[in-house]
Amino acid sequence: MKYRTLGKSGIKVSEIGFGAWTLGLDWWGKTIIDDEAVKMLKRAYDLGINFFETADMYGKGKSEKLIAQAFKDMRDEVVYSTKWGYDMYNAEQVGHSELPQKHDTEFLKFALAQSLQRLQTNHVDVYSLHNPKMDAVRNDELFAVLDELVKKGSIRSHGAALGPAIGWKEEGLEAIRNRNITCLQTVYNILEQDPGRDLMKEAERHNVGIMVRVPDASGLLTGKVTAETKFDKNDHRSFRKQEFIMEAIQKIDNMKPIASSKGWNITELAIKFILSQKQISVVLPTMISIEEIEMFASISDGKYLDTSEAASVEQMYEKNFYVQPVAK
Repeated sequence: MKYRTLGKSGIKVSEIGFGAWTLGLDWWGKTIIDDEAVKMLKRAYDLGINFFETADMYGKGKSEKLIAQAFKDMRDEVVYSTKWGYDMYNAEQVGHSELPQKHDTEFLKFALAQSLQRLQTNHVDVYSLHNPKMDAVRNDELFAVLDELVKKGSIRSHGAALGPAIGWKEEGLEAIRNRNITCLQTVYNILEQDPGRDLMKEAERHNVGIMVRVPDASGLLTGKVTAETKFDKNDHRSFRKQEFIMEAIQKIDNMKPIASSKGWNITELAIKFILSQKQISVVLPTMISIEEIEMFASISDGKYLDTSEAASVEQMYEKNFYVQPVAK
């Protein structure tokens, strides 16, 4: 496992992180029981993963509690990243419907206290606004309190996690340029490179680390999703339209020669392409088994794409035509 620095925070994080939302929710076609969840977390740590990313609303705190259970008496050896901003305490979530947001200073302090209790710790390493809208990003008082919490030691750094829709470019740019964030979480993969590319350029100017979610394009880049795949209505990926899936499959077929020229499969190409970008701090694949954790962890080996090879993948994304693998 290779490690990078999370933006200006100085925090050392594993290139592959553990996105623990699947431990608290069954939105990925599988319910993970608690004992299995703890085994997965511990196996991830054994493989060198030290970055564990979650949110208070994942299972109404369940994910945070499982992380605390797995790493009891190991707090100094792991990095806790969690998110806040949804009022799960006064509203009931129905299906995948979005809970009311509450990005204000009073709720910030309350939500942090609850997360600290569930995580059984006195500090969070990364505390991010969860899917913030522009009014939250432009709230001076809110970010003043976040900076004060860093000074007090309750949090080591803070950031913003963009969503829920793919995009939110302007919110991300505003946070990078005008807020003292150390990291920004966004969707970025070989099939969905925008607005990630613009965000990375701005992040480099301000020393903000990028945390990548959905690096496998909801399973398309691992082969779990094919033209015949039908998602259950409760599956988080049900928003993927058939047209997108069919186009993505064609793009993936066009990229296979590049992967083969490096001796990689398409999943390795997908993750290594992301890790070839210097502003990326950590990649957060969706992992629902120990086998998947082992597979993704093995990809972090320092052997990535050079500038010309990465440019070839970007060219295919932009123009969607066959590109000859770069000769070595």
